[in-house]
Amino acid sequence: MAIGFDEKTADVRMAQYESGTRTPKENYVTDIANALSVSPKALDLPDIDNYVGLAHTLFALEDIYGIQIGEIDGELCLRLDKSKGVTYLSMLDIFTAWQQEAEKLKSGEISKEDYDAWRYNYPHIEAERTRERLDDLRASKKVNPE
Repeated sequence: MAIGFDEKTADVRMAQYESGTRTPKENYVTDIANALSVSPKALDLPDIDNYVGLAHTLFALEDIYGIQIGEIDGELCLRLDKSKGVTYLSMLDIFTAWQQEAEKLKSGEISKEDYDAWRYNYPHIEAERTRERLDDLRASKKVNPE
């Protein structure tokens, strides 16, 4: 085969790599990437501690979630692709919640520690807030029945 696997075991090995049950050695990743005419970084789990790894993470987000790069008023931006249907709606919920928390931080309504706590506990903290709002709504309906 193109990267030197025995023809009898190539299908099984590739399936194991794809499923994550086995991880190819670096030389095989390079050989697979060359056979596919892509960068080895495109096949590896990205290391977002460097710009190349971050770039490949952004590319994966584009492929999986429809996040697209664009330009608004001369500035580069990331945006959601409305044609992605349910994926778009799910991502919109996430981005909206994130933007609201970022605005609270920017306005001084919350501290950096509060913002970090929100980010590190997302989505659980959003679920707790929704539950609290529902409990408040139920309590107000008991006090003021229609």
